[in-house]
Order: sequence, then C-alpha cells, then structure tokens
Amino acid sequence: MTYKILVVEDDRIIADKICEYLNSFGYEARPAEDFSNVMAQFAVFSPHLVMMDISLPFYNGYYWCSEIRKISKVPVIFISSANDNMNVVMAVNYGADDFIAKPFDLTVLTAKIQAVLRRTYDFGGQTSLLEHRGVILNMDNASLVYNDVHVELTKNEYRILRILMENKGKTVKRDTIMTILWESDSFVDDNTLTVNVTRLRKKLEQAGLPDFIATKKGIGYLVE
Repeated sequence: MTYKILVVEDDRIIADKICEYLNSFGYEARPAEDFSNVMAQFAVFSPHLVMMDISLPFYNGYYWCSEIRKISKVPVIFISSANDNMNVVMAVNYGADDFIAKPFDLTVLTAKIQAVLRRTYDFGGQTSLLEHRGVILNMDNASLVYNDVHVELTKNEYRILRILMENKGKTVKRDTIMTILWESDSFVDDNTLTVNVTRLRKKLEQAGLPDFIATKKGIGYLVE
C-alpha cells in the first residue's frame, strides 16, 4: 500500500524538498497548491496524512487542521519554526497528532511520519471524500460540509448526491438513479425520487447551495 501525504507548506523549496525525500521512500507526497482552499485538494487527493505549517497565506494551519477534523480523522503533523510551548499546546488542541520544529532533519521527520502512520492505520483506514465546488461529501458517515455548515442526509439523499457528484458535469437519468437506489434495497418509484430530490435541494439551499443540482427536463439531474 502506498501512503499519500499532503504537504501544506507555502515555502515551495521546503515543500518540494520534503516531497522529494518522502517519495524516495515510496510515499506519494504532494505539495498543496491553493492555500485559499486547502480542503478542496484534501478531498481530491484523499491523503493518509497531512503535514501542516502554522503560518500560511489566507488562513493559518490551525484553521485548516480544525476544518480537516470536522470531516476526517486523518493524522496531521504540524511543522513550524514557532515551536514555543503555546504553539505546541494549540496544535494539539486543534487536533494535531504531532509537532516538529523547524529546522528539522528529514530522517527524523520520516521516522515520525512512519510512527504516526503505523499507529493510525493499524486501527483503521482512510476517509472517503467527494469534493465539488467547495462541497465535501463524506462517504463514511453520509454527511455534507459546505462553508462550515454541516448537513445530515438521509440514506436516499446521500445516495442521490453521491451518484450526481461521482458523475459531475454529466446528466444522470432518472431511471439510472432509481435503478441504483433500488439495488441498494430502497423502494424508489418516480414519485419517491422526486420527493427525495426536492428534500435534498431544500437542505442544500439552506446550506447556501440553491442551484447545486440542476434539472434536465424529461431526462434527469446533474451537478455542474
């Protein structure tokens, strides 16, 4: 198994050096690209571990760690030159699994990563997430997060949204959705599907997503 590591470090020289070193050990390490929306890359890459600097553009590492903790138990290791006791305590309080002070030795860093991965994945696997336009669908607990708003979905609402997000940009026929839901032991006819989509849309609208699901009249639905 290849473990994926997201490196959230705005000094690209340091980030690339860390990734290059970790990749040489067989990990798949990738630097964050968009510091205004780390969660989108987190959802798409679905890492097994995140390395997080504290001082970042737009939002600091504490903010992103707390955002990750809302949807995932993936381990987070802080890397920072601000290594006073207050920052270490804050890192732990925000859900970090370890704290490494800069400058650090890459062999020590790798050893800590190995220890955290071993400790974490002896007891469980990664979180499955789908992301589109800032919407994050957690497939482990059938919940949705958008701009700090958490939306609990029913079984059918979750399955409908998952089908649409897995096929984003494509129209999914009503018959296709009903067939998939029927195979999931849910009784769904044409009227039941309409009711579920209406309820789902209402929840999305309340979360600030009024037009997330579009209708193709007489055909089906899509998220664009």
